[in-house]
Amino acid sequence: MRPFRTSPARRRAPVPAVAVALGVAALLALASCGNAARSGAVASVSPTPTSEFRGAMYPHPHPRPHFVLTDQQGQRYDFGARTAGTVTFLYFGYTHCPDVCPTTMADLATALRSLPGPLRDTVQVVFVTTDPKRDTPKAIGAWLAHFDPDLHTKFVGLTGGQAEIDGAQRAAGVPLAEDDGQTHSAQLLLYGPDDVSRVFYLQGASPRDIAHDIPLIAKG
Repeated sequence: MRPFRTSPARRRAPVPAVAVALGVAALLALASCGNAARSGAVASVSPTPTSEFRGAMYPHPHPRPHFVLTDQQGQRYDFGARTAGTVTFLYFGYTHCPDVCPTTMADLATALRSLPGPLRDTVQVVFVTTDPKRDTPKAIGAWLAHFDPDLHTKFVGLTGGQAEIDGAQRAAGVPLAEDDGQTHSAQLLLYGPDDVSRVFYLQGASPRDIAHDIPLIAKG
């Protein structure tokens, strides 16, 4: 089974309701394997009845990963050190993606714009390419500029050698991208000031859902 595959034919479609005990496990499996992505279906992320979050929750918190890549200015960027103690979104994708990756970045920007300024400006978004052959720092910078021109805290785009990209994915606990980066993790990861991730999102989560969770995560 393989990670998430982006394709022009992708459509949003909610999965049927499942038992609470199996819900999170099913979402995790989808994010890791992307079996629904191969058939054209997309999971809709729903909270468990006992959760105050609208994103899906991990059974156990995931620590903020540590890896060093190159940002859109061509400078080395230590993810663990530079984002420590902040609300941070981390997403793996590629700039030539026809649908899911730009939709995710646009949804994030929309969610952030709905927040009060002091909170919005403390949130960092980090995009890591899974296609380092084509995604140069300049290409990533130009692509991200479509989404954050009016935001005070600009999105960070990272690239590097293939071994470095693979290491970043392993550190974040997502499956390694395949097919020259076009098959990649479906998870949008969210880390809090306590440097752990309890909540994640799959394609189908709305900007309103994401915005709802940010103040809760920011409070720790």
